[in-house]
Amino acid sequence: MTLALAASNAFISQTLYSTSLKAESGDPPNIVLIFTDDMGYGDLSSFSETPIKTPNIDKLAAAGTRFTDFYVSQAVCTASRASLLTGCYANRVGLAGALNHTSTNGINADEELLPELLRSQGYATAILGKWHLGMPPAFSPTRNGFDEWFGIPYSNDNTKYHPVLSDSMPPLPLYDGEQVVETDPDQALFTKRFTQRAVAFIDQHRDRPFFLYVPHPMPHVPIFASDEFRGKSATGLYGDVIEEIDASVGQIVDAIDRNELTDKTLVIFANDNGPFLSYGTHAGSSGVLREGKLTAFEGGVRVPAIMRWPGKIAAGRTCDTPMMSIDLLPTLCSLAGAELPRKQIDGVNIEATLRGESNNMPHESLVFYSGSELHAIRSGRWKLHFPHPYLTPRDDLRADGKPAGHGKLKPMSITASGVEGIASRHGYRVEQLPLSLYDLSNDIGETKNVATDYPEVVLALTELAEPYREELGDSLTQHVGKAIRAAGQRTSQTDEHSPR
Repeated sequence: MTLALAASNAFISQTLYSTSLKAESGDPPNIVLIFTDDMGYGDLSSFSETPIKTPNIDKLAAAGTRFTDFYVSQAVCTASRASLLTGCYANRVGLAGALNHTSTNGINADEELLPELLRSQGYATAILGKWHLGMPPAFSPTRNGFDEWFGIPYSNDNTKYHPVLSDSMPPLPLYDGEQVVETDPDQALFTKRFTQRAVAFIDQHRDRPFFLYVPHPMPHVPIFASDEFRGKSATGLYGDVIEEIDASVGQIVDAIDRNELTDKTLVIFANDNGPFLSYGTHAGSSGVLREGKLTAFEGGVRVPAIMRWPGKIAAGRTCDTPMMSIDLLPTLCSLAGAELPRKQIDGVNIEATLRGESNNMPHESLVFYSGSELHAIRSGRWKLHFPHPYLTPRDDLRADGKPAGHGKLKPMSITASGVEGIASRHGYRVEQLPLSLYDLSNDIGETKNVATDYPEVVLALTELAEPYREELGDSLTQHVGKAIRAAGQRTSQTDEHSPR
């Protein structure tokens, strides 16, 4: 079955399923999606052993379901967010990798994003935090389905606080709508300010359905905590940052409950990719998972996810069914009674899995790219890595917010591309991985390559990967994807077009 045919069949089944569920479920739910930046799988006590205290997130997990095998399509900021909001592998929409303040491309205006689809059903929509799908005004969130935006357009290290390239960076803009209201704002107040706006948005829209997206800039380096939390954790500044995010989750959930919206609101907590390990004590932990951000190992692409919706999603449950952030768009559209995008998507409706009504695998396979390179594929218990270079932190990790090897790193421009350029800027070394098969049911840490023991599994997964290469490309094997859609390009005309 081709990916296109599979998507067509999924669309038909999702439409029928959505119609029947809509008739039974009554009013569409409010949706609150809290998304952290570069947090580790090992940073939450509800997922790993950690001295960091996260009582509010733990409470959310106790009242909802922990999804232990939840993935992002790429372990880097822009690509992860593009997948989240389009329901597509990032490569399909032309946004693999990460944008910065020099980027002239962004999300194409022809893509139908989750907030646009929900707004068509009467939802109020807001994004409070980091956007990272293109520079305003051409690619502003307010031109892509959000009624309200208060936040930053790209990662918080694109500023004078960049651990390596501070001299090359312009002031960081803070937007309210399409207006820059501050430059180089106090990042220690980011979590607090975005939380305050989130609470106000919930209070203001308690009488209509709403979609609230809170993509926190933290704990992406450089990390900051407010005075209320700085120095309070047992694990230094990084722990302070996570514990402030935990408090933010508590305040947002309290606002939902105080407004008597508990049973009407689906709360989702997840993050964009694994930790930026080369930053030592200013980075999170992958726990038992291998590696972190910028890799296709589990520590890069598997993220902790929690969902609470009383009466719809079971409390105190753990689900280990593999799923991906691309599945949220079709699922949330189904819950809201919204149409799916007209263009092909890769996600599927996982509502039956969320409710615990199905143990079936939503996907026969999931793939993990690094830029334009197809690095790995998972099917059931098996994960196959194709031969590829990967990043692993140098041994000389630091405790001052600088990357490993700072002072010895090669000078690189911010536009340097490729794995060597990333390694040179961020304190990594490059290793080469051979063809490797891992049994995740017994080896979640990807420590034992069993490719020679299961040649039939290697063959089966290799064959499953071919349609992805044909559609989405793979520069490692010189495949040019036939179904890649162009990203948007900034021009004077795109800067002038009206909000949609």
